[in-house]
Amino acid sequence: MPPTPSPSPHTNSPSSGRLAPASADPAPLFVYGSLLFPDVLHVLIDRDPHRVPVTVTGWRVIALPERIYPGLIPDPTTTATGHLFNDLTQAERETLDAFEADIYTLTRIPLDHGRHAWTYACTNPTDFLPAEPWSPDEFARTHLPAYVDRCTAWRHHHKSST
Repeated sequence: MPPTPSPSPHTNSPSSGRLAPASADPAPLFVYGSLLFPDVLHVLIDRDPHRVPVTVTGWRVIALPERIYPGLIPDPTTTATGHLFNDLTQAERETLDAFEADIYTLTRIPLDHGRHAWTYACTNPTDFLPAEPWSPDEFARTHLPAYVDRCTAWRHHHKSST
């Protein structure tokens, strides 16, 4: 079961400029949490990008303490499931970068056949150990409508400040 959110759960961060490496190397973006949900993406970038289901070896999706969204940490014993977005525009990448929380670092991860992708991985993964798995089904049942509302508010604020 995901942790109960704190009274003011962390949702996002101001624009951080973390996207510079992805700008130079526009590989697909691997998503594994709230960005799996088309309703969230429609609010943030006005569309649901082309997606390809994928598993990534050596990574684990975890529940984060006092947050309703997950984190991604290295774990050589498991695989993470998610989607690859391979048609994001530069503006969409910048919006998603601004949206993501400060606990994440844009990280290059290996895929199969020598390919790679970018993802938002936990900056200090040991801060979240021991970790429980995150459930997208539980998130959808319990948090998705309110989360979409929070994303809508964030997007309005972000658009007005840019």
